[in-house]
Amino acid sequence: MPRVSEQAATAGISAREAEILTLVGEHRSNAEIAAQLFISVRTVETHVSSLLRKLGAPDRRALAGVARAERTSQARAGLPAPLSPFIGRAEERGALRDALRARRAVTAVGPGGVGKTRLALAVAADLAGDFADGVWFVDLVPVTDPAMVGAAVAAAIGVGEQQGRGIDDSVLGALADRRTLLVLDNCEHLSDGVAPFVERLLTRCPSVTVLITSRARLMVPFEWVYLVPPLSLEGRSDAVALFVDRAAAVGWTARPEQLDQVADVCRKLDGVALAIELAAARLPALGLDGLVAGLTDHLRLLVGGYRADDRHRSVRAMLDWSEALLDGPDLTLLSRISVFVSPFTASAAAEVAGFGPLAPGQVVDGLGRLADQSLLSVTASAGGTRYRALETIRQYGTEQLAAAGEADTTSVAHLRWCLATVAELAEQPSGTGDWRAGFDAAVDDLRAALSWAVERSDQRADAHRLALSLAGLAFSRNLVGESQQRYEQAAALADDPAGAAAALRSAANVAACRMRGDDAYRLWQAAAERAGDTAAAARDLATATTTYFRKSGAFAELPPRAEATALLARAHELAGDDPAARASVALADCAALGYAFFAERAEATAAKMTSLAERAVELARGLDDPLAECAALFALAGAQRRAGDTFAAAATAGRRVELLDSVPLTPGVADELIDALLIATATSIGVGDLPAARRWGRQLRDLPVLAEVGHVATSRAIMADAIAGQATDVIAASGRFLDGWTQAGRPAARQFGPVAASVAMIHGLRGDLAAQAEWDAVLDQLGVTPADRAGYSPTFDAIMLLHRGEATPALERLNPRTGEPDAWRNGILLHWHVALRAEAAVLAGSTDATALLAEARPIVAGNPAVGAILDRAAALLDDDQERLLETAAAFETAGCPYQRARTLILAGGDHASTGRATLADLGI
Repeated sequence: MPRVSEQAATAGISAREAEILTLVGEHRSNAEIAAQLFISVRTVETHVSSLLRKLGAPDRRALAGVARAERTSQARAGLPAPLSPFIGRAEERGALRDALRARRAVTAVGPGGVGKTRLALAVAADLAGDFADGVWFVDLVPVTDPAMVGAAVAAAIGVGEQQGRGIDDSVLGALADRRTLLVLDNCEHLSDGVAPFVERLLTRCPSVTVLITSRARLMVPFEWVYLVPPLSLEGRSDAVALFVDRAAAVGWTARPEQLDQVADVCRKLDGVALAIELAAARLPALGLDGLVAGLTDHLRLLVGGYRADDRHRSVRAMLDWSEALLDGPDLTLLSRISVFVSPFTASAAAEVAGFGPLAPGQVVDGLGRLADQSLLSVTASAGGTRYRALETIRQYGTEQLAAAGEADTTSVAHLRWCLATVAELAEQPSGTGDWRAGFDAAVDDLRAALSWAVERSDQRADAHRLALSLAGLAFSRNLVGESQQRYEQAAALADDPAGAAAALRSAANVAACRMRGDDAYRLWQAAAERAGDTAAAARDLATATTTYFRKSGAFAELPPRAEATALLARAHELAGDDPAARASVALADCAALGYAFFAERAEATAAKMTSLAERAVELARGLDDPLAECAALFALAGAQRRAGDTFAAAATAGRRVELLDSVPLTPGVADELIDALLIATATSIGVGDLPAARRWGRQLRDLPVLAEVGHVATSRAIMADAIAGQATDVIAASGRFLDGWTQAGRPAARQFGPVAASVAMIHGLRGDLAAQAEWDAVLDQLGVTPADRAGYSPTFDAIMLLHRGEATPALERLNPRTGEPDAWRNGILLHWHVALRAEAAVLAGSTDATALLAEARPIVAGNPAVGAILDRAAALLDDDQERLLETAAAFETAGCPYQRARTLILAGGDHASTGRATLADLGI
């Protein structure tokens, strides 16, 4: 979706209008826009009229011009703003621009400091108008793990991991239909990760173009290499222009007679942009003569091996010269701070670099001197001033650190700082802006320190601690894919079986949150193998079995049922008298029986399930463990539903949510809470407790772990709002649902059928038949079968038909023909179905009306919203106006404003006017 610029937002342009504005700029007709966005032509016409008014455009042609200007402005928003002007390079700029227009993957190659990044940014800004969905800049300098390239791209473009897929697939899904230019900067240290990622990106995303900057080509067939030359050195060259501009910035003005000497300096620096900028920065202290003398003296240091020639030829000359200007403590500081891969604070530098011969107090002064000499950049942030060494300087410092024999000592200090940092983050309330900023600022250093530590046997214990801490923090930051990876890494680093098993259990819970049933099943079994005692192994095997039966839909490939049955039998053998093991095994028994129930549909099985579930709850309560009790209550709620006790199931589902409300959101708690909210919302809808359904639906929507999975997060809130008649809220949430499902690749997901059907109903109530048809099409795309729809579509269809005064068709829809599926009898909308059927019979004048009213009464007894529908039907049958108006008040108490408004309309007269006004307020 196009980003809404600040100017557009100020004009009050919505995200949907921004999409339409972009397509108008591409000269699409209203019919073409409607087809692309899956909306009606009438809706497009309405949005275009709104855009003309908001933007003050006289006609569609002028609106297209605004769209093109807006597109270029928005596209450039993905690029960092340059802090100094771009100088020269007209020929290179044009050549690289032409290469990108002709090819989809271009690598700008050149030595460090030659100016690849600035050239890439300039060209990306030039081409911004060519890419409707923007240009994005990804700085890979802080990334130390090739496997994290996709995560860095995701962070840059604002994509989070989606349920059921890794971060790389989430990025590919987000960019699949986008026309975008992606700039991947500083790739030389990550070629093993960049090459496969870009190959998948180009294959899956046909309209994406990639510009790569690197010191070496990727060596892949789809790559077009552009060699970035040094700045031109002939005459009044680009190199001289850059030197003069940067010198002026530090207060030194080149006189005309000095330009030849300036050109000589640039030649001695080989036209390398970084070296020229560093040299210009020293002019106030050295003057031009001193600078020339210093450079001449230090160029002799360029003689060296392949590494020096290939990676540091020109920059090394400038850095070695800069090193000669530093005193001993500053030289030591420059090399020690090279262990930081991200911007760092002075206090962090003091902790890591402040050991003999440097005192911590010397570090702060030294940072200032290094910044003055352009060896460090300084930026202000919410967390205070931060320093950063350019990557070439950081690599140079790393070499010096190794040469001084301090690499291991400094890396150990960096590791200690990382451990202290994760401890501080763990003590702070996660989810706050300050916590997120603190984590984001430190995470690349945490990853780098962990990568270093895992390679050293003497640091294994600290590596385990850091991996475990990083796993928990990543989960709190909603990086659930990395969280699972780090928990598994921590398990591999653990020296004791108990520690390994604990990490594997956490990994399994994270996998469950990600809807990775295969991973969770595997990890619970791995935990059992490392558990160290039979009771713990029994718990893990039982949980693996529960995962198999309870989350079978989350498996990419479900193993044979006999395998899970064997695991459960082994868990029974190992459980002994351990209370926790017995509770876990009882829960697994319930899950296995519930799985069988779907095939057998036997009343005896349902009764047995209830007995087993009650026993599981009893055992779990004896453990004083809210998570165990919540899991057992899941089994009980399922058994109660299958036994037909809807109200008991709703109460049990609500108890699950209440149990977890005050428990910290660990991976295990998050997995249970997601499930608890899904079921509590559904059962509350079923028993007519709409205030609770809407409350829990919103709690699910706002769960941080589901922030990027819109179709899961909003699913229950949409249904609750639709039943209540809150049309405006439904339409707003349906956009997020559709976006989330689209980003996930629009997979077949029959469980979301009721959501799509309820949105279609709302559009039907609004009279937008085109939008209703679009959501009916979504039902087909979700893979929903006629048997699936039989559980809820009759109810939603009847609400629409009754709204239009078509009572006889509504009654026919609610009375299934012989042989038609009657899944509604076991669905959550049973009460609504039978009550609406009775009312439709009354309004249609059916002779069955009295009998249907009597049949529905015992079924819906205790349901406030549905009971009011029956009371309204009875009042209509008896033509009792007073009783009819009493039901309007009952609907208001039940949190069902749509049915209250409909009651007033049925009452007629002035009441009808009030009812129609209420519908308008609801968006109907």
